[in-house]
Amino acid sequence: MKNEYVVAIVGVTGLVGEKMVTVLQERRFPIKQLVPVASRSSEGKMVEFNKDFIPVVSLTEDIFSGVDIAFFSAGGNVSREFAPIAARQGTVVIDNSSAWRMEPGVPLVVPEVNPHALQHHHGIIANPNCSTIQMVTAIAPLHRQFGIKRIVVSTYQAVSGSGRAAVQQLQEEVSIGTSGVRAYPYPIAFNCLPHIDVFFEDGYSKEEHKLMNETRKILEDNTIEITATCVRVPVKTGHSESVNLQFRKPFSLREVEEFLAAAPGVVVLDDPGNNVYPIPAQCEDRDEVFVGRIRRDFSVENGLNLWIVSDNLRKGAATNAVQIAEALIHTREETRAG
Repeated sequence: MKNEYVVAIVGVTGLVGEKMVTVLQERRFPIKQLVPVASRSSEGKMVEFNKDFIPVVSLTEDIFSGVDIAFFSAGGNVSREFAPIAARQGTVVIDNSSAWRMEPGVPLVVPEVNPHALQHHHGIIANPNCSTIQMVTAIAPLHRQFGIKRIVVSTYQAVSGSGRAAVQQLQEEVSIGTSGVRAYPYPIAFNCLPHIDVFFEDGYSKEEHKLMNETRKILEDNTIEITATCVRVPVKTGHSESVNLQFRKPFSLREVEEFLAAAPGVVVLDDPGNNVYPIPAQCEDRDEVFVGRIRRDFSVENGLNLWIVSDNLRKGAATNAVQIAEALIHTREETRAG
């Protein structure tokens, strides 16, 4: 088994790609060589990694030769075209786009929830949507104990989820009142847009469909009824979610709090009387999923309300992808040892 790996990051100059570089360094991922990849316009730019400066190379079919793991964060079209090319060359692709998430046979993985799914990959592993990751990390232990019947979720999603241009639009609108950049159809400063990605004929947005469909796949339960409303808010980083759960079994709040506190990757911040609850400003640059406002929903049998917050660039994208790679290595080592 290798001790170090040749790792490529496709889309290294984007917000998530940059965060992947940071997370790989912080977690001391065993990298022999980093291959930073972006579009032709970024070729030759330098990426700092472990005190070395590495030139960006443009995306071609040949760059995957000898690459062990490739993190893709360059959009669905790029992933659809190049992920199979990389996989055929023996590279394991961990894809951050929506291109492969619902594809049969492609694992959709949150390591704290369903690491066993990695055993069945065929060269491509999907990283879930940012809003899905934080929600399932928190609710999976409750689903195992009480069985989730129905989920009603409303998200409050930061502009960094739309990329660098959206962050620039928000900053310019806050500072000067207008922006030359139009990442959204309306101003985002001092505003909320119930519009993330394109709308389908059923009235739901693509983001809402992602959240609903991916949750069922990760939790491996197609019987869960789920409805979602996804909203873009004038926050730079950190997605928030109001999650209403209806369980099949009765529960006590003490049990809920204990299961959440014991869940890997989850931090409970729940003392509203002393103004203790998760907010994006306190969760930025953190890898945990934060849960608060834990309270019973008295309007329905076995109902529960949660407020869930996480850094969408880290746990919602880069960190989860790196954790998938770490879990994959661990799984391989266990298989060889067995």
